[in-house]
Amino acid sequence: MTLPIRLAFTMGDPAGIGPEIIAKATRQMAGLVHSGHAEFIVLGSAAALLEAEARMGMPATDNGRAFYTLVDVGPVAQPLVLGQISAAGGEWAYQAVAQAVALVQAGKADAIVTGPLCKEALHMAGHAFEGHTEMLAHLTGQRDAVMMLAHGDMHVTHITTHCALADVPGRITPKRLRRVFDVTLAALRALGIEQPRVAVAGLNPHCGEGGILGKEDEEIIAPVIREYAAQGEAVSGPHPGDIVFIKLRARQFDAVVAMYHDQGHIPVKLLGFQIDPATGTWQSVSGVNITLGLPILRTSVDHGTAFDIAGKGIANADSMVEAADYAFKLIAGQRATAAAQLSAQKVDA
Repeated sequence: MTLPIRLAFTMGDPAGIGPEIIAKATRQMAGLVHSGHAEFIVLGSAAALLEAEARMGMPATDNGRAFYTLVDVGPVAQPLVLGQISAAGGEWAYQAVAQAVALVQAGKADAIVTGPLCKEALHMAGHAFEGHTEMLAHLTGQRDAVMMLAHGDMHVTHITTHCALADVPGRITPKRLRRVFDVTLAALRALGIEQPRVAVAGLNPHCGEGGILGKEDEEIIAPVIREYAAQGEAVSGPHPGDIVFIKLRARQFDAVVAMYHDQGHIPVKLLGFQIDPATGTWQSVSGVNITLGLPILRTSVDHGTAFDIAGKGIANADSMVEAADYAFKLIAGQRATAAAQLSAQKVDA
């Protein structure tokens, strides 16, 4: 019998839309729980989640069957006001992630699916992290995490993320390039792509124009790419940043390795946010943020806390559902790989 995949959902900042989208997502995926394929654990402010469900008129159970196991990570002394940035919201968000990490490390959950937090609130609470990726790296003691964004079958990983543009060139090293290439290839294989095709974006315009516009592409990035190509991996580039994502969208590649935050985020979010042309407002968000290279697996929504609509019951849960789906795929892929390796060891013995 296949063991259920256990996902730990963190609420993010409970003053934002996190409670609403978790309430909606867990109900959209209730069939997976009721069929025994999944177990959901929700961590955060129990009061915030139960209040959100009551506002939206959601029943507590499905004919007596629970949608999830709820873990309140409080108490948090400071007051919490819906739709407002506060130290309390940052503390609730931090405690949820910290306890979710502990669950995975203890073998009580397989992956974490995170709701949106507010970096300002996190800092107000005394947790000086740039975001989830850096927080998870700290909590797990692993410093070289890799961010992947996914939209449908498009995947983008990043050499650098939350740092000033002026610091990017100095952080592009052969060691970091190899690390990102390795985890990108492993993640794509876990998703069922046996021969992944990875394109590497250039740092400078036109990949430096032979050194005229910068030497990093030619002197640092290209030699590492050649190493992987010589090993039989379909890693190519560097490709001009203004063209490579078009080729990714055309399915000529399975993933792009971006050199810095906005280079990778802008094309994915441009495709993931669906806009109402009549009003100019966004209707839904699709896209997943995946943290790779850690001893735990984490996927996340690819949007923020949306304090302006918190409590209105209109937040879209598509990105949360997609994040859970990616976690399922990656865990299933990891289990399949582990089973194949175990089988091979038995044959060799």
